[in-house]
Formats: sequence, C-alpha cells, structure tokens
Amino acid sequence: MSFDFTFLEQHWQTYLQGAWLTLQLSFFGVILGTVLGVFMALMRISRIWALKALASTYIELIRGTPMLVQVFIIHYGLTGFGINLPAFISGVVALTINSAAYMAEVFRAGIEAIDKGQAEAARSLGMTQGMTMRLIILPQAFRNMLPAIGNEFIIIIKDSSLISAVGIAELMFNARTVQGITFRPMEPLLAAAALYFVMTFTLSKLLGALEKRLRSR
Repeated sequence: MSFDFTFLEQHWQTYLQGAWLTLQLSFFGVILGTVLGVFMALMRISRIWALKALASTYIELIRGTPMLVQVFIIHYGLTGFGINLPAFISGVVALTINSAAYMAEVFRAGIEAIDKGQAEAARSLGMTQGMTMRLIILPQAFRNMLPAIGNEFIIIIKDSSLISAVGIAELMFNARTVQGITFRPMEPLLAAAALYFVMTFTLSKLLGALEKRLRSR
C-alpha cells in the first residue's frame, strides 16, 4: 500500500481550521471545567451533607457515562425541553461538564494533601475559612495539581474529536470530510493524527516548562 499526501496541497487550510476549532473547544472546556471543578471539589469536602451528596452524585454520574452519550443528550436530548444549542456551545458544555467531574477529584485530592496545620494556623491569625481556602490552600494545591490539570487538557483535546458527531467542523470532522472528497481511507486520518500529536506534545512541553518554573520559586 502506497501513501499519497498530495491532497494536503489543496486541503491543508481545512486541517488548520479544524485544529484551531479543536483548540478553542478544548480551551473553553478546560477553563470552565476547572472553575466548575473547584466548586464541585469544595462541595465534595463540605460538611454540609446535601452539598456533599450532590457533588458526589454529579461526579459519579458523569464519570460513569460515555462522553459521546453526554454530547448527544446536550445537543439532541435537550431539544425535547425546548433548548436548542448551537453545535459549538453544545460541544463546550459537554466538554465542560465532563472535565469538571474529573477536575473536581483532582482538586479534592490536591486540597486534602495540604497539611491541615496550615489551615489551623491561618484561622488562628483571624482568617476566615473562605480566606484560608482562597489565599493559603488553593494556591498550593494548584501548584501540586498542575501536572494533572495538564493531563486533563491533553485528554480534552483528544476527546474533542467526539464533538464531530454533532456536526461541528473540528479537526476530526474535517478529516472525514477530506476522506470523502479524496476517496483516500487512511491518509486524511493520519494527517489528523499528526496534528493531534503536535498539539498535545507542544502543550505537554509548555506545561512541563511552567511546572519547572513554579517549582523553582
């Protein structure tokens, strides 16, 4: 079997546009997922039973169901309730709620790893629980969790390919479009795989450099 990548001369812009949309989906998914994940983690470690139960149910439900099903529920299922979301918004929402469930556990583990004596010392200085969490605990936890956050970003970039199922022209969707145009079964997919690798490898190196810089302080 011989490979022919000459189609890239005509369709390289299609791939770059898809890659750019993939990065946008992943960026918003991780940022919003991180924010929601922090709240879920705080609810998870809360002493209020109702908040703890709600967060635990959310986390287990999202982590226990396939992301593709979640995408279909958000984009197609919600139409039964009169909610019609554009494909891009559906993709961001799906990535956000999925990422938040995993980030919540990452943050919970990071928060619980901080020495409890620091919180006690902060409260002895007159700081409220909210101030202690915001100024003392979370900054240290974030530094410790940076590798896990980076891994989640990489996972979201790859999982964003599932959003193509609702018709948004991200990288995988565009690769399949080029497949249909060129009648080449393998090469368009290999080109997409190469772009995914470039994005995830570059992000991994950037996060590694950031982690070293933070640890050197």
